[in-house]
Amino acid sequence: MSISPDVEKKSAAGSAEKSYAGPEDLAAFDPATSLGVPGAYPYTRGIHREMYRKRLWTMRQFAGFGSADDTNQRFKFLLEKGQTGLSTAFDLPTLMGRDSDDPLALGEVGRCGVAISSLADMRRLFADIDLASVSTSMTINAPAAILLAFYIAVAEEQGHTPDQLRGTLQNDILKEFHAQNEYVFPPRPSVKLVIDTIEYGTNEMPLWNTVSVSGYHIREAGATAAEELAFTLADGMEYTRLSIERGLDVDALAPRISFFFDAHNDFFEEIAKFRAARRIWSNVMRNRFAAKNERSWWLRCHAQTAGVSLTEQQPMNNVVRVALQALAAVLGGTQSLHTNSMDETLALPTAEAAKVALRTQQIIAHESGVTQTVDPLAGSYFVEKLTNEIEAKAQSIFDQIDAMGGVLNAIDRGYFRRVIAESAMRENQRIESGEQTIVGVTDFVDDEPQSIPLLEITQETEDEQVAGLKQLKNDRDATKHKQALENLRTVAHDGGNVMPALIDAAKSDATVGEMMTTMQSVFGSYDGGPEW
Repeated sequence: MSISPDVEKKSAAGSAEKSYAGPEDLAAFDPATSLGVPGAYPYTRGIHREMYRKRLWTMRQFAGFGSADDTNQRFKFLLEKGQTGLSTAFDLPTLMGRDSDDPLALGEVGRCGVAISSLADMRRLFADIDLASVSTSMTINAPAAILLAFYIAVAEEQGHTPDQLRGTLQNDILKEFHAQNEYVFPPRPSVKLVIDTIEYGTNEMPLWNTVSVSGYHIREAGATAAEELAFTLADGMEYTRLSIERGLDVDALAPRISFFFDAHNDFFEEIAKFRAARRIWSNVMRNRFAAKNERSWWLRCHAQTAGVSLTEQQPMNNVVRVALQALAAVLGGTQSLHTNSMDETLALPTAEAAKVALRTQQIIAHESGVTQTVDPLAGSYFVEKLTNEIEAKAQSIFDQIDAMGGVLNAIDRGYFRRVIAESAMRENQRIESGEQTIVGVTDFVDDEPQSIPLLEITQETEDEQVAGLKQLKNDRDATKHKQALENLRTVAHDGGNVMPALIDAAKSDATVGEMMTTMQSVFGSYDGGPEW
């Protein structure tokens, strides 16, 4: 493949790029107000003065497969290899609020994450792991409040109180209506559950991030960098607005809101996206929501390398892709990072592939030298131009959402799905036309396929999980279990905060599916809304 000098280069968003950037591209740029210094408003250069010179990002490899015991062993393996935080992936039945013995769970138990149906499962998941000493992230959506209740109950069994726990609950249901589709209840009661967890966390769990607003899934579905940024921050604004309406003080809740972004292939665009995100969020929190606490202005984020960029063909190439994406996230100033394993386009990661992914972060941190200077790309004509452009595009999208009456009304109109689908279509056209090269797929193709070892989940895993769940249902205190679910239904019907009732139900050995069904009897179900 040769590159013609006459070909006009375009970004992934489709805008033509000239061959260089210069002072003329920043004619109206005021470094004092738009850039500042690291650790100071508007935080374009990072939320901490010393950034990684003082403390590295949290290396939080996503892990979860098979049974709770299987994943517990993987957790311990990763911690032994130098991981500094746990990140939990749940299987599809759990993500959809179904128990492992549900007929619709057949063949999916433990396949794309760990199977968790009860407090007993959660207890085994964190066996011999001190929950007061480790930071845990949980990627869970519609049943997020239930999994948080399980976690709190296990911590209490270990002798800890909720205020000692550190971690993050992804718990961003709005992005499910935009992109990923793992919702159960309609949008408004779904968001009410998120606000319940934010309220509970604000009052009882000061070290816990009770919502991690996620752009990752939006980007993976086909959104551009600017759309990922705008949709994610718009969702964050909606949770903030509704929490304030609930009666929470903005400076009590805002410091515990975190974000989750994709780190994709366009190296400089990704760096600019992170920088623009911090600048936008600090202005929104300070000016729109009148937050006074400086920590309320900080945008703290986790990043994950782009799963959608991984290829089955020449899977070793994925190691290189991930390294570049991870470097972009670090140069962009992330607080936490997951690096995908080379085999994740084919299966859940093997232990060896997960170790290589972790080593990628460690090499960046300890060998590359990029951690010695805070925001080393600041002042680059090209990077500052990109940062400004992404911020302007995001503001245009905010204006469109506001014109529709806000995020929930925009969901009702199918706006987010339409925009993402159109962007995904344009990207596919770029690939099919040859404008976008994918090494090993569209160009530089090998005749012989390459194979690598893959992790296999056996039927035995599902059989054992279902048998254990059946035993739990037979052995539990039927009266206590029934009373706990009746109380949950009453609280949900009366509009109260369901978290205390969910914790009680968890302790009565009520399952994920039973608690979800109980709330569904009050909140109803959602079939996907308009087809735009």
